[in-house]
Amino acid sequence: MGVFPRSIYQLRLPSRTLELGVKTLVMGILNVTPDSFTDGGRFLEFEAAVQQARKIVTEGADLLDVGGESTRPFSDPVAVDDELERVIPVIEAVRKFSDIPISIDTTKAEVARQALEAGADVVNDVSALRFDPEMVKLVARTGVPVIIMHMQGTPKNMQQNPAYASLLSEVIAFLQERIDVAVAQGVDRNQIIVDPGIGFGKTVNHNLQLIKDLHTLHCLNRPLLLGASRKRFIGSVLNRPELEREIGTAVVNSFAVAAGVHLIRVHDVATNRQVAELGDALREAEHYRGR
Repeated sequence: MGVFPRSIYQLRLPSRTLELGVKTLVMGILNVTPDSFTDGGRFLEFEAAVQQARKIVTEGADLLDVGGESTRPFSDPVAVDDELERVIPVIEAVRKFSDIPISIDTTKAEVARQALEAGADVVNDVSALRFDPEMVKLVARTGVPVIIMHMQGTPKNMQQNPAYASLLSEVIAFLQERIDVAVAQGVDRNQIIVDPGIGFGKTVNHNLQLIKDLHTLHCLNRPLLLGASRKRFIGSVLNRPELEREIGTAVVNSFAVAAGVHLIRVHDVATNRQVAELGDALREAEHYRGR
């Protein structure tokens, strides 16, 4: 496994600067949904969601990603009011006990707007600012960091028959085009993070190839996020159900750290915090000055 260089970037959050690249950052997932693929329903109730947020913070997450709409394959969209009812109280509650940077995982501008007002810092849009024309305007106006992700199709149809003539070229071209569109509409290029969209319109082999060649995405000159936690391709390779995919997730994230990914988005923060720390130590073996 080769180790690839990782550039350092600085993102401007509403209350501080977040540095990416000195170490691998861990983003903890909080799905406030009834139907997410691995933990749907577990944290739908307010108290359970807040308790899980506390756990994510305690286990050492660098960011908390809160979402109120499942984007699993074949899922249907959620009404704006339902999504708001799920995420806003949780974000407000987290802000009472932690200043952890919060990203709002949504494709809807109104949800993002109210989440930012409630204390969120980053917009995580799996549609890459395509599904809601108001989203790019919101991001440009507020100046917050935004995560744009590659997806072929929509969550409803993306896994019906994903196909590519040239996978890596098409993923890179898509992300570059979305960066250009965002910048043309006033988004600060320095505030953009890119995500190759593991599991979003990809076969098992597509996902494996993207992870193997993650380093090629550095050509975009933007921070890289990888969200592969517990996804179906891991289960397909290992023949394991969702909750037994943490070893597979750790292996994938070790590849990501070696490839120079800046953030890993995970369900199990404690395990993947160790993956990130050891991976970073291996990256800097000649200069490591740990305990």
